[in-house]
Amino acid sequence: MTPADYIDRHPAELLGRLQQLVGVSTVNPPGENYDQITRWLTHELEALGLETRRYAVPAALLKKALPPEQHAFPRFNVLAKLATPGAKKTIHFNAHYDVVPVSGKWTHGSPFSGAIDGGWIYGRGTADMKGSIASLLLAVRALRTTQTAPRMNLEISFTADEETDSALGTGWLVRHAPIQPDYALVMEGGEGRTVCCGHNGTVWLEVRVHGRAAHGSLPHKGINALEKMAALVRALETYQRDLARRTWKTPEGRLHRPTLNVGGVFHCGEGAKINTVPAHAAFTLDRRVLPLENHAAAERELRAFLAAASRRIPQCKITVHKISENFACFSEPTHPIFAAMAGCVTRVRGEQTLFNVSTGFNDMHFFSHHLKIPTIGYGPGGADYHAVDERANVPELLASAKIYAELLTTFGG
Repeated sequence: MTPADYIDRHPAELLGRLQQLVGVSTVNPPGENYDQITRWLTHELEALGLETRRYAVPAALLKKALPPEQHAFPRFNVLAKLATPGAKKTIHFNAHYDVVPVSGKWTHGSPFSGAIDGGWIYGRGTADMKGSIASLLLAVRALRTTQTAPRMNLEISFTADEETDSALGTGWLVRHAPIQPDYALVMEGGEGRTVCCGHNGTVWLEVRVHGRAAHGSLPHKGINALEKMAALVRALETYQRDLARRTWKTPEGRLHRPTLNVGGVFHCGEGAKINTVPAHAAFTLDRRVLPLENHAAAERELRAFLAAASRRIPQCKITVHKISENFACFSEPTHPIFAAMAGCVTRVRGEQTLFNVSTGFNDMHFFSHHLKIPTIGYGPGGADYHAVDERANVPELLASAKIYAELLTTFGG
């Protein structure tokens, strides 16, 4: 029996694991139940014969990196290794186990039920990205049960906090954990017949507008921060139009453009009251950075535009605070591992493989930038990421498991 045969015969094993994963709510923020899920993942990896260790992020670093309300929520990263006798190269598989918060009314009741219906499994994290974890665990199980040795040494990491900024997850792992990969496969970014070879980056800023409070019956005695903010937001339309004129063609032939999302979060600050002129207003900016752009230059340009626009608005005083940054990355898919991965996808799926660049960011850049190794993104994906009725397709989960097993047994570096 081949590993692919084993995978085809054991969909219930994959779905059972995924239901267990989804059933543990790892919502971030605040980062709940990380201890529980990483203990379970450690047990599963050890049962598959991998040397496994769970790393706790130091408390001092938590206090420095997280807001006070999250200090009671510890962070853990799991690292597993499997040596292959005679193998000269090592491949690292990575996935995050945290999920975004839930809202709305779900079709199958609880968003943590893992309900199965019509070839789909529902629940927060099924698509992003606990489904990838379940697929990889089944792939490794298939190799072990069929006594099929991988051709490379194997490292696996399951990490925290990707849904915020990954600093205490994959960012911590690549700097502090004993890993030595030659290649990395982050299990999202590409899906179906597309293999990801890069992603856009982000610069996240908060713009604070400072006015002066006054009684609502005497608005002329104050400076209305909301009105100034509205004028500044309108001015940003010019900047958005300029970004839209910049294009970059990806390997699959799509045109990507840098974008600016205004006001994912906005608020009025303390002291707000219906009969008070607002003294404070704030909004966020999500600048998506193309791989060919310079991050520092993109941030300088945006800050300069904000400063110039605010000067043109009478009595508009602002301060700009950087929330976080995730770097873009891109590798021309010319290294042999890209061809090997494309071949695996084609053989399993029976269709030609394309190389894509993801508009959203993921943890690929930590391996690509910090470790400077060829990095691929591929997973089962799903539907309604971050939304009501998030779900993963069962055939795609099984296909990804077979593709992971195929890569491990056909490519040796």
